[in-house]
Amino acid sequence: MKKIQLFLTLLLCMVFASADAQQNWNFASMSQADKDLCAADANWVLGTDRYCYTKELTEAALVANGVELSYAKGLKFTASAPSDNTEGKAKIRLNYGSSRMELNGTNVTIIIPGLTAGQTVTVSCMTGKNGVARGLNVTNLTPVSGSFNSTSTEKQTNVGTVTADGDVQLSASAGMYVYSIEVGEGGGTDPVNPSTGSNVAMNMNKNQMRVTLNTNDVKYYNTESVSSVNINGGNITVNPANGNAADVYEGNVKNLAFAKAKDGGQSGDIDSPAGAVQISESKGWLESVYAKWTPYSGAESYNVYCNDKKIDEQLIRLYPSFVRADVLGLAAGTYNLKVVAVDKDGNEIAGSASTVSNLQVKNYSREGFAHFHSKSVGVGAYNNDGTLKKGAKVFYVTAKTAKTISTEVKGAGTCTGIQAIIDGYQKGEDKTPIAFRFIGLVKKDNLDKVSSSSEGLQIKGKSEYSEMNMTFEGVGDDATVHGFGFLCRYAKGVEFRNFAIMRCMDDCISLDTRNAEIWIHNMDFFYGPNGGGDHAKGDGTVDLKDDSQYLTFSYNRFWDTGKSSLCGMKSETQPNYITYHHNWFDHCDSRCPRVRTMSVHVWNNYFDYVAKYGVGSTTGSSVFVENNYFRGTNRPMMSSQQGTDATGDGTFSGEKGGIIKSFGNVFAENSKYFSFITYQKNNTSFDAYEASSRDEQIPASVKTLVGGTSYDNFDTNSSLMYSYAADAAEDVPAIVTGFYGAGRINHGDFTWTFEDIDGHNSASYAYDAKLGSALDNYKTTLVKVYGEGGSSTETGSGSGSGETGGETGGTETGGGSTETPEGTVLCTFTGKTPSSSIFTVTGNYSTSKGTATIDGNVYDTCVKMESSTSIDFTLSESKKVTIYFADTETASIKIDGTKKKGSESSYTETLAAGAHKLTKADSRNVFGIKLEPVE
Repeated sequence: MKKIQLFLTLLLCMVFASADAQQNWNFASMSQADKDLCAADANWVLGTDRYCYTKELTEAALVANGVELSYAKGLKFTASAPSDNTEGKAKIRLNYGSSRMELNGTNVTIIIPGLTAGQTVTVSCMTGKNGVARGLNVTNLTPVSGSFNSTSTEKQTNVGTVTADGDVQLSASAGMYVYSIEVGEGGGTDPVNPSTGSNVAMNMNKNQMRVTLNTNDVKYYNTESVSSVNINGGNITVNPANGNAADVYEGNVKNLAFAKAKDGGQSGDIDSPAGAVQISESKGWLESVYAKWTPYSGAESYNVYCNDKKIDEQLIRLYPSFVRADVLGLAAGTYNLKVVAVDKDGNEIAGSASTVSNLQVKNYSREGFAHFHSKSVGVGAYNNDGTLKKGAKVFYVTAKTAKTISTEVKGAGTCTGIQAIIDGYQKGEDKTPIAFRFIGLVKKDNLDKVSSSSEGLQIKGKSEYSEMNMTFEGVGDDATVHGFGFLCRYAKGVEFRNFAIMRCMDDCISLDTRNAEIWIHNMDFFYGPNGGGDHAKGDGTVDLKDDSQYLTFSYNRFWDTGKSSLCGMKSETQPNYITYHHNWFDHCDSRCPRVRTMSVHVWNNYFDYVAKYGVGSTTGSSVFVENNYFRGTNRPMMSSQQGTDATGDGTFSGEKGGIIKSFGNVFAENSKYFSFITYQKNNTSFDAYEASSRDEQIPASVKTLVGGTSYDNFDTNSSLMYSYAADAAEDVPAIVTGFYGAGRINHGDFTWTFEDIDGHNSASYAYDAKLGSALDNYKTTLVKVYGEGGSSTETGSGSGSGETGGETGGTETGGGSTETPEGTVLCTFTGKTPSSSIFTVTGNYSTSKGTATIDGNVYDTCVKMESSTSIDFTLSESKKVTIYFADTETASIKIDGTKKKGSESSYTETLAAGAHKLTKADSRNVFGIKLEPVE
């Protein structure tokens, strides 16, 4: 016996897999060889796309022209002779046209010979008469789920466990359709002691072990509550840490894996002295930090400094019980905040300052086709390091300012109002990067106008794929637009992030025609207008079509959306490459996504009780579905008119099919409606080709049943694919629902629990009237935006693209302060700008000159000391100044014209109060400057 101790701090994933199902029959199609055999045998009659047997059978195989048909090879049948030799009277009909076997009449029996006690038998079947309840009666099989030995009017997936060694019989109570039969190795028994079992509910706040049974049921264990796991052949014993009886699984485990708990984010180190502003919460997030504090008595406003640089006042907002500030546009690194109360005269209140240190900021993931194609330019108004592009404009859009923000747009003159400014860019003359930052709740009536009568705000280029350099983003966790959406047409370089869209006009975001390099991430998408029927939840949510290409959709949360994402029409004329990763499809219905014509990579998404289907492929598309977690999702993948879509009445599409390549996906907590047919189970009518490795190429001989198209293998072409690091599928739920996961920061201000009530459950796609009412009545709790209507001081100082043009609403020089802050100040250059406003840099930055280690932290951005470079600063009192160079360099610099050298990678000198200038002595690179009090 092999004993596995759970050293979970080291163990990421361990897989135990029993043998694959030993016998499978899928009746979705019939081979040409079988058809030829039946055509040559007079005992078989060809009807309408079905071959019908006209003789009696007694525990006999299906044979034609002396050869057992591969269609049902290994099965035996008992059936009486039909009353005549016509199609309608035949007892057994192989209906390849409707992808099923038909048992016509009572006492028609399928026999599965020679099974072993404990094996599982899964049968997909349906009554042969619409609306009339029928079923299959079984012998030597103990029903586990479904309708064995009972009846139903619905299509059923029935599961049973073989009772004793021997044959299993399936007998029709009346006419029945049978779609597939699967025999699994091992039984379907639960743990020996289910009443005292130590398994628990899925909990992403805990490290958990997941035991997946052959029935696709999943048992979860908190790893802190498990002492060890014993594996003995096909048997698994889970020993609880509390000494209670073990849970024993006897040959019925398909998979054993471990999932890490979700990340809750790291709080900064808060220092709030008595009598000062009391900071209650502060964390770094993705390219931003935030802090919340209790309103300070006597404060008219507040000043907030990030690494000694004062932030825009509009980023500070008042709520009923707290004040919150968010700082945006930060590169990855460590940051400090200082919050100071300001009185009615504009003076900082003495003794009110509080600080937060060690705030850790991460970058957004820029993996995907949008950034692969844009390369180093950056999508939208931001550089790839998270900082604003050079010369970027920033506008704060609130319910009060959406109509009044104003700027000069080259070629369009003065434009006032958010839509007017966007329209001005349609002239094509102004490429200045521009960031629109939504604060609080903004409704359609708050806008100056909408240029799309069907969608809302329109971002339209002058001609196809026009560079726009626009970012639409939310400030904090409550930015919400209500009653309108967005239309992109002919646009390139547009980003949407960190806000919610509720009750849009048609789609939340429509990428209508010939767009490129669009990045939609960390958004919350809710219902559109209730149009009734299949439009009860709105039309589409995020739709793209008509040669829109190189797009990335990542870390978005779709809240019970009906038609989540249509990807492609039939009018595309060129390859279009699309990425979906780390999205949370939360109780959605379908189209996650639905793909036509395009080449799409779907990876690391969380399909959380998706009712109709997950990924759909039609019209010759190629879709790579990799390392996703499908939880309670009935039909994870479907291709039009084949596989699951060809069973029953069809649930997906009447279009030609597409090819899905599947690899590394997890299917957990499956319902009785679950269906997933791989190419390996049925090589003519399948949902997906199950790859043995991520880099496996699908042979050209693998084609769709309708349309005859093959997979284009875009994902193994290094010239087409981007670099990415896929997470293990087991970790996806915790990642996507964690602090750095899908949706807005802090997962937004709107909470909702999907309950299995009023007919709204995992198998239902009904409109949730309670959720709809909550969205209709949503109100913001925002009380005040400090500095509302004022100009931004942020313009960006990075090296990103974008021409300057028009008023920016303020300038940022990176220096000029004449008052030296108290205490120790460290200035670094992450984001290619000084982190302290004391310093003014004239010169060039670099991220390729090595690194410098300062106080245990590693920095990779420096000022290149060239002949024209200068770093100027003014001290209001004497300070000890330390200048940090690359770890591989020795110090060399001119201070106020005098050359200074050191034997190590830093140089320290005490400088008197007054103005100072650092210039080049030798070719060196400055990574940081520290000012310390003189003792």
